Order: sequence, then C-alpha cells, then structure tokens
Amino acid sequence: MKTRLLILATIATLLSAAASAQGIMSKPVRFKVEKKQVNNNTFDVLFSATIDKGWHVYSPGLPAGGPVSASIAIDKSEGVDAEGPLKAIGNERNVYDEMFGMNVRYFEDAVTFSQRFKTKGGKYDVSGRLVYGSCNDQMCLPPTSVDFSYNGEAPKVKDNDEKKKEEEASSAAAEENDGKQENTTQEDATTLPDSAATTVVTTLNTEPTTFNAKHSTLNTQQSKSGLLSIFLMGLLGGFVALLTPCVWPIIPMTVSFFLKRAKDNKRKAVSDALTYGLSIIVIYLTLGLAVTAIYGAQRLNDLATNAYVNLFFFALLVIFALSFFGWFEITLPSSWGNKLDSKASKTGGLLGIFLMAFTLAIVSFSCTGPIVGFLLVDFSTSGNIVAPAIGMLGFALALALPFTLFALFPSWLKQAPKSGAWMNTVKVTLGFIELAFALKFFSVADLAYGWHLLDREVFLCLWIAIFFLLGLYLCGMLHFQSDAEADGTIRPKPVVAIMGGLVSIAFAIYMVPGLWGAPCKAVSAFTPPMSTQDFNLNSKEVKAAFLNYEEGLAEAERTGKPVLLDFTGYGCVNCRKMEAAVWTDPQVAETLSNDYILVSLYVDDKTPLEKNIEVTMPNGTKKTLRTVGDKWSYLQETKFGYLAQPFYVAVNSKGEPLSGSFAYKEDPRAYLKFLKEGLANFKH
Repeated sequence: MKTRLLILATIATLLSAAASAQGIMSKPVRFKVEKKQVNNNTFDVLFSATIDKGWHVYSPGLPAGGPVSASIAIDKSEGVDAEGPLKAIGNERNVYDEMFGMNVRYFEDAVTFSQRFKTKGGKYDVSGRLVYGSCNDQMCLPPTSVDFSYNGEAPKVKDNDEKKKEEEASSAAAEENDGKQENTTQEDATTLPDSAATTVVTTLNTEPTTFNAKHSTLNTQQSKSGLLSIFLMGLLGGFVALLTPCVWPIIPMTVSFFLKRAKDNKRKAVSDALTYGLSIIVIYLTLGLAVTAIYGAQRLNDLATNAYVNLFFFALLVIFALSFFGWFEITLPSSWGNKLDSKASKTGGLLGIFLMAFTLAIVSFSCTGPIVGFLLVDFSTSGNIVAPAIGMLGFALALALPFTLFALFPSWLKQAPKSGAWMNTVKVTLGFIELAFALKFFSVADLAYGWHLLDREVFLCLWIAIFFLLGLYLCGMLHFQSDAEADGTIRPKPVVAIMGGLVSIAFAIYMVPGLWGAPCKAVSAFTPPMSTQDFNLNSKEVKAAFLNYEEGLAEAERTGKPVLLDFTGYGCVNCRKMEAAVWTDPQVAETLSNDYILVSLYVDDKTPLEKNIEVTMPNGTKKTLRTVGDKWSYLQETKFGYLAQPFYVAVNSKGEPLSGSFAYKEDPRAYLKFLKEGLANFKH
C-alpha cells in the first residue's frame, strides 16, 4: 500500500509541474480596477492585481534596457489632470536578473498600482490604460494593458483661501491613503511604453493597441479542447502500441509472474500489478515533462514553424515508417535491458517492480519508440507547453491499463487474442500512417522557404497513393517480407483488416477531386494552402488580396474599406481548418471578398527582408528582424499583444482596431458576427 501511495505521490508531483506550466496559457495576472474618491476634486484609480504563483509583475520606473515597467498611458483627459507619478503598493522584491543583466524590482502574489487625478471643476472625462510587463522563470508575456474610464462632475474650484485649506485637508487624507506607496515612476504619467521602439525607421506601425480581446476567451476554450484531444491522441497511441509484437506477448508473461510471485495471495498480486502500471505512467510522464523542460515554453512554440526542425521531424518519421515496414529494426542496446532485468530480479519491493517497468520500456522500444517519437513530434509542434506531458500521460495510461485489469481478472487472459500475424499488420499499418504524416512536416519547410516542391496537388497525390496502397495491403493484395510465416506462406487477412482496407481506399478516392480544387475539408488541416495549387477549378475560393501589411492599409485608404488582418502560418494546422470550415461559408466568403481588404501575414515566411530591421522587444532586449515572417510576428506581438495563430483583427486604414479580435473557433456564425461588428464600427 505504501509503495502505491509513493508512486501516486510521484505522479501527482509530475502533474502539478505540468499544471504550473499550463498557467502560461491562461491569464497569469488578473486585475480589478476601481475608483477611490479622496476629496471632492481628487480621486485615485486603483489597479489591484492577483498574480499566479511563479509569475511576477514589474515595478514602475525601471531603467531603460530592462523589462517592461508598469506605467500609465492616458488616451483622453478633459477637465482633469494626472497628479504625480504612478505608485505601487505591495511587497516589492529587488533582485539581480541575469537575463536582463541588471537589478530589477517586481511584485509577486499581489500588487496594487495607484494613479491620482485632480479635477479642474465641472464636468470631467478621463480614460486610458495601465501598461505592465509580467514574466516567470521561463518566459515573458508581451506588454499587457488594463483599461480604465471615468467621468462625472466635480464642484467648482474654490478661491485661493478655500483652496489652501482644502489642499491641506487633502494632503492629510492623501498621506493616510498612500500608506506604503513608496515606489514611484520617474516618467511622466502620459508616457507610453517603449516596447515598439526601433533603431531603424520603418513604416511598420507597432504602437501597442488596446481593444476588447475576445481572443482570450476563445483561446482558453481552444486550449482546453486542445489538451483533451492531445490526451485522447496519446491514449489512442498507447492502445495501438499494445497491439504490437513487442508489447502484447509480454502482458500474459508479466501478469503470470505477478500471480506466481504472490502465490495464493491475490491481494499482493493485484498490488504488484498496480505498482507496475503506475511505474509505467511515471516513466512516460517523466519523458513528456523532460521534453518540455529541455525546450522550454517559447522554444516549443517556435518548433511549429521552424523549417529545419520540421525537416528533421520529416526524416525521423520516414525512418520510423521504414522500420515498421520491416526494412530494419530500431532497438536500444540489448545490454541496457539485460542489466535492468538482472537488477530487477535481485531487487525486491518498489524498486524491483519499477525496474521491471523500465525494462519493458527498453525491450519494447523497437515497437513503441516510433509511436512515442511520432506522438512527441506532434505534441511538441502543437504550440502547447504541456502537450508532451499530457500526451504521454494518455499513452502511459493506455499501456499500463491491461497489466492491472488482467491482474484483477486473470480469467480475461483466456479470452484475449493470441499473438500472431495480426500484430505485424498493425505495425505495417502504422508505417503507412507515419509516412503520410511525415509529408506534413516537409510541407511546413517547403512553404516557409518557398521551394514549391510539395504544392497542394503534389501533396494530395502522395497521400492518395499512400492510403490506396494501405488499402491494398489491408485487403491482402499487397505484401511485405515480414508478413510471411516461418514456412514462407502468407495467410489471408482477417475480415476486420479487409474492412479497414476498404475504408482506406475510399479515403483515397475522396481526396481525388482535391486535385481539381475541391476543398476536401477532412484533410484541409494537413494539406498546403489552396493558393499553392496550380490547377484549380474552384472559383469560389477566398484568397488574401495582399500579403503585406503596408500595402493592405494603402489599398484600404484608396478604396475606403476596412482591413481584416489574418495572422497565419504555413505550418499552422488550425489556420487551414479555419480557411476550410469558416471561410468557405457563403456569407463569410461574400463578406470577406466584397466588404474587406483581406491581408494574410505569414509569421513563418522565411523570405529575407531587403534590409534587416533592429527593434526593441517588449522585454527590452534588442532583436534583428531578418525575414518577412519575423516582421509580421513582431507586429502581432507588439501591436496586439498576442502570439498564437490564427489571429484575426479588423482595422481601419490607419491600423486601428475596429472591434474585438478573433482566434481559432470553427463557428461560421460567430466569425460572421465578428466581421459584421467590425463593419458597423467602421461605418460609424
């Protein structure tokens, strides 16, 4: 019982680490804004922040070249003036930060920023925003703003004698109200953050923009559903791995070992099997967390669009596929498994069982390795920092489940399918699937560098061929050397395999019309964009009029239309889904084509800029923009404070947002509402 509790505690610790990483995808800093009246003509605007564990918010007035200081940006000020600098109330820390190379001041857990205003008498109207920077040990978020807006009517200003008395009373009240407000900025209250400053003059307007960030809610929903799909994909991968020749035959051997070891003590046999299963979960969950720890949040996000990384993944999946086809076997050194097996035999208790589980992971690597590798590649390029851990949790759970269930119900072993040729069929099928998905990663690099080696029709041709051949194999019309029995004979495929083969052939036929421009929505998330197809009979396709921000704004100025900025990526799966599921809606397509200037900005476009651009990032560090994609990514991050794709913003010809933004959500009605809202605000 103690051993199981110990392993459960280990899993809980690992999951808590994943949960803490998940915090960066939600909003780590949450503000409450309120107005506090000091006297008839003076009031404070208070910004009270709750900060997630591991995160911190920087103080006002930090030196140049450091992180983003908290500051006030005033957009409108009628009948009222800011009085004094922004102040901060909280437990401030002053530490040396190696990343910035200087001492920085920040707040953890909670902080309240306060800005004082004094009215001139009569009606007043003031609005603006608090701009702040926040970081954790792994990354910094773009400059974030919190809006405020207050208006009203204040008593008329008194004469000098009355004013002097009132100011004395106000001063006394202010001292009592300020309390610990010792941290002040040295900047004027109307100073904007310098996050968009550049050392090379360009036409790229990256002034931070405040607007109704509808994408926050949508992205949270996407994050939750995305993690669930990643977990289910890992679970499916684990169940498939169970059916391979390296894992399935081990199950009855292991369960029998536990039953014999415990002899007549069934309770101990079940306990050992549970410990064995939990050990498997710990091993693979640790592997998922290790991937996150090695790459970090930002680098995992970059993997999705990095061409060289995608080429490496392409080669890796091709090698895995060839291994499953039986060309060669990928195995770890046999000495590893032998040493662990020997150690497990000599060691009892928790450690012995854990070493047995580790031996399983090594011995079965030739079958599970390509599956785990494929899953980790997919999870790592999802842009979600906890995806590898969540995916490996699902994989390990599926792998560990049979050992526990068969130990609880030994009679089920008699009804379980016996090892046989069907396991090789599973391996070869996985080889075809991995070969198909390898093309997706090559496509990302091809699009990013504009090689045009794998345009949409070429991609579809290869997929049609792969799934047609898979269908022939499952129907028994195509054979591999590994299918032959010891005597050289090849048995007919079972009915289940033949049915799967028919489905695969039907899927191949489904993709054929795509060669002439059919949307093929079932595969649109994986294929290159429709714009790469040379021969296209589909005249209703929605295409971006411009791929350049400045050109799009100039066209909007000339035609008097609003602009829809589409921040996208060649390797963005969800972007292709939106284009196939939402942009093809007749009403959406008509609105995009007739009422907007559609500008698609590819953040992973590797086309070199005519001249490098030196910029200052939100965290104060210098960066050189060398490619077109760098430029659009910088624009999205500094102007709109968002990094993921797809991301849509309706703006006017000056680049000013007309409404809230929109992120990934396959809902044509919601997307149309978003477009109509932008049009309505543009006309007014």
